[in-house]
Amino acid sequence: MDLVDSKYIGMISSRLQKFKRVKDNLYNFRCPICGDSQKNKNKTRGYIYQVKNNTNFKCHNCGASMSFNNLLKEIDVSLHKQYTLEKFKEGHTGRNFVVQAPKFEFKKPVFKKSINLPKASTNSFANEYLVNRKIDPDRFYYADKFMEWTNTQKQTFDTIKKDESRIVIPMYDENKNLIGFQGRALGKSFTKYITVMLDEEAPKVYGLETIDKTIAVYITEGPFDSTSFVTRLRCAELTLILVTGALAILFGSMITNHAIEKSSIESVEQSIMTTP
Repeated sequence: MDLVDSKYIGMISSRLQKFKRVKDNLYNFRCPICGDSQKNKNKTRGYIYQVKNNTNFKCHNCGASMSFNNLLKEIDVSLHKQYTLEKFKEGHTGRNFVVQAPKFEFKKPVFKKSINLPKASTNSFANEYLVNRKIDPDRFYYADKFMEWTNTQKQTFDTIKKDESRIVIPMYDENKNLIGFQGRALGKSFTKYITVMLDEEAPKVYGLETIDKTIAVYITEGPFDSTSFVTRLRCAELTLILVTGALAILFGSMITNHAIEKSSIESVEQSIMTTP
């Protein structure tokens, strides 16, 4: 009897009533299939025994006859899975032993999306534009052909005939997962900002619940405007919290009539809900 069978016989022995080892490769106990004799609790007519390379079970009361593999499956499905895995690894099989190859389930790895573009600082035009606006060009990216590149991330544009270069602004959630990006035109363009969501399930507005509603709130028109401000400023008894398009409003969804508007948090929420 191979070591794997012996090991698992020992593991289930406590569940088999009146279990005892008669001799090498022979075990006796009350049959777990029929319960053996109901009149005499000392009757033990179930046996596990070896025939050549096979380990079998037989009950001399109900006539049940099966491999130890199937007996173990009847007693404990979870333990049986471990057993079949070990038998498969060891390669121990007999003529009457049939075990399916275990199913190995591997989850497809999910890689965090990233922006495979050069930093804006590597392009003289983009670098100059951001530096002139007192913005760190290493915080953003540059796409020479924004539409073409966007389609490699997510099919968005049916035609790219009017493609142009843009500064790319990444959009992350609170777990630093890339959920989208925004392209800011460098030259004259009918659409100054183009927003592309990679995760359509991502919340469109978030962060407002963390704002202290008892203090004043300022809103900037876009993410670039916000980067030149200090995020928190205390002046006398007034605390100003600068809420940017990057926080309270999804990038590029601008409150067009409020370039910088002082308001209560309630009016901020109302403005967001009514912004087209």
